[in-house]
Amino acid sequence: MPVIYVATSKANQEWGADVGLGKNLYKLGVVGEGTPDEALVGFAGQTDWKVLKAEDTELTEADALERLARKEKPVDPNYYPKLRGAQGIFKVTVTNVENSALVALALEGKEPPKNFKIKPVDIAKYLISNALR
Repeated sequence: MPVIYVATSKANQEWGADVGLGKNLYKLGVVGEGTPDEALVGFAGQTDWKVLKAEDTELTEADALERLARKEKPVDPNYYPKLRGAQGIFKVTVTNVENSALVALALEGKEPPKNFKIKPVDIAKYLISNALR
């Protein structure tokens, strides 16, 4: 069964901050065979990819990327030569993730904690949920 995953690379985030993309760059992908870790070996010229979250899915990678592109901005791999044609990297707006989390808490009838802060795993959940919709 295909697996949808979200991964991050510290080196990729530092590069993004240096070129003006910001540090909130995440990779969303779908693998049919093998593991996400195997699919990420050397992806976009980086070797430090870390899978944050993975779930089973019925979607293809093209469908998942298209659905997520409605909410978040994909990074054009043709514009940045360092990405070497790597599809599926998204520039995430943290405000969108925070708003989504706050609305989810409100719908559950819960108050947000006083030290409410978005973590990378929360961003991964947000990206996967939007790709699956």
